[in-house]
Amino acid sequence: MNIQTIAEVLLEAERTKQPIAPLTETYENITVAEAYAVQLEQIRQKIENGATVKGLKIGLTSKVMQEMLNVYSPDYGCILDTMVFDEADGLVAESFIQPKVEFEIAFVFNRELKGPQVTVRDVIDATAFVVPAVEVIDSRIANWKIKFEDTVADNGSSAGAILGQKRTLLKDIEDITNIPMIVKKNGEFLDEATSSAVLGNPLNAVVWLANEVSAFGISIEPGMFVLSGALSKAVTFKTGDKFEVDFGILGKVNVNILEEDLIYKAAQNLAR
Repeated sequence: MNIQTIAEVLLEAERTKQPIAPLTETYENITVAEAYAVQLEQIRQKIENGATVKGLKIGLTSKVMQEMLNVYSPDYGCILDTMVFDEADGLVAESFIQPKVEFEIAFVFNRELKGPQVTVRDVIDATAFVVPAVEVIDSRIANWKIKFEDTVADNGSSAGAILGQKRTLLKDIEDITNIPMIVKKNGEFLDEATSSAVLGNPLNAVVWLANEVSAFGISIEPGMFVLSGALSKAVTFKTGDKFEVDFGILGKVNVNILEEDLIYKAAQNLAR
C-alpha cells in the first residue's frame, strides 16, 4: 500500500470536488496507523506548499455524532491557516463537496502540551482561554460512506473552523461540564446540548488528543487551538442559511452561508 498515492487521491478529490469510493473498500486492509500516515502525508504536502498548522480538531467525541456516522471512537485532524474562516465573512457552500457544520468549544493555548502523560491539570494550566466555535466538516468520500479508517485518512473529515470573538478564562467557568448550547437555524430553534456530551467533559477530549498525537511526534504548541468535539449532530447547510449558536457564558458564534458573488462584494468593500 502506497501512502503517498492514497494521499494524492484524496488531495485530488478535494481539489476537483469529486468524491471517491471509501478507502476501506478500495484498500480493504488499510489499518488505522496507515490511515493516520495518509492524513499526515497530505498535511506535509500542504505545508510544503505554504500552509501552516493553526490547530487540531477532535472528532466523534459525542454519542450523537458516533451514531450519526456509525463510527465509535474519537479521531483527530489538523486545521491549517487556509481552513480558518472569519465569522464576519461567512461561508460559500459551493466551496465544499458535501459539507456540514458542527458546534464546539475551542481551547486556545499559551503553553505546550506534549504527551503521552498529559493530565486534565496540564490542559487547564496550558489553556489561555476558550471560545465558541463552529467546525465545517466535509468528506472526500462519496455519500459520507465512511468507516473509522476513512475519516482518519481524510483528515478527520475536516474542512474549516470559525472561532467566536468572546474569550473566556477557564477560572471564570463554574462548571465546564455543564455549559449549555442552543442552536438556531434561520431564526428558529434547531438543537440544544450541554458540554458534557463531549466525553463527559471537553477537558477529557483535549487530554485524549494531546496523548494520542504524541505517538506521531506531534504536540499542541503555544498559539494553537483545539476544537474539542461536537456537542450535537452535524447539520447540512445551503446558500442562504444562517446559524446562531449560543454557548451561554462563552458567548455566541454566527455562521452565514452566502453566495460566492456576495463574498466577493464583501471583500471589495473591505478593501475600499
